[in-house]
Amino acid sequence: MNVSKPFLILQLRPEDSTSNNEFEAILKYGGLDASETRRIRIEKSGIPGLSLDDYAGVIVGGSPFDICTPQDEKSEIQLRIEDDFRRLFDDIVVRDFPFLGACSGCGLLGSYLDTPISRKYAEPVGGARVWLTDAGRQDPLLEDFPEQIDVLCGHKEACDTVPAGALLLLTGDACPVQMFRVGENVYATQFHPEGDAEGFIVRIHAYKHHGYFPPEEADELITAINRHDTPYAREILRRFVERYSH
Repeated sequence: MNVSKPFLILQLRPEDSTSNNEFEAILKYGGLDASETRRIRIEKSGIPGLSLDDYAGVIVGGSPFDICTPQDEKSEIQLRIEDDFRRLFDDIVVRDFPFLGACSGCGLLGSYLDTPISRKYAEPVGGARVWLTDAGRQDPLLEDFPEQIDVLCGHKEACDTVPAGALLLLTGDACPVQMFRVGENVYATQFHPEGDAEGFIVRIHAYKHHGYFPPEEADELITAINRHDTPYAREILRRFVERYSH
C-alpha cells in the first residue's frame, strides 16, 4: 500500500517472539510494508517525544500489563507507559487523530476516558463471536459486515462500560465493550484485529504462566485456535490503514 506518511506502531510486549510476530501481523493484515511504518517498542523506554503531524495514524497492540493492577504493584516501566499514553491521548483525542488500539490499547484509551477497567468481563484465550450495534452498521470500518463476526481474544480485564461520549460499535455476551469509537477517527477493539492462529499460538506459549489460562490447557487451546478464522476482524485493520493512508 502506498502511504503518504508512515503509521506509528506502538508495541508493549516484552518478549521478542510475541512483539515481532505482532508487528509482522500488523504489516500483513494492514497491507503495509515495514518502510511505511515507524515501530517503537515502548516497553523498553516509554513513548518518546513525537509529533502526530509526522504520521498517518497510530496503531497500538496488546501487552501482559494490566491497568487494574494496584498502582503499588505496577513496574516502573508500566507506570511510565501509562503516563506517556495519557499525554499522547491528550493530543489524539482533542485532534480526533486516527488511532486504533487493540486489547491493551483499548484499556488504555478507556482508562483515559475515565471508564472503569476491571476483571469483570475477562475472556479466555480463543475465539469469540461479537455483533454489530446500530452505530456499528453505520461505521466505515464495519460497513457491509455481517451482523455477527468471529474474533480472537484473550484478556484478564476490559472496560466495564462504554466510555462517556463514545459509540459502541461491536458487542458480545461475555464482554459487552468489544469495539468503540471516539469522535470520528479514534478506535479501540478489545479483540485482536491482527490476530491469527499462528500469532495466538506464539502468545499461548509465551504467556502460559501469566494467568490467562491454566498452563495445562495450552495444547487444548492451540488445537481450538487452529479451528478459528477471523477474516472480518482482520478487515477492520486493513480498512483502518486504507482509510488513513492518504
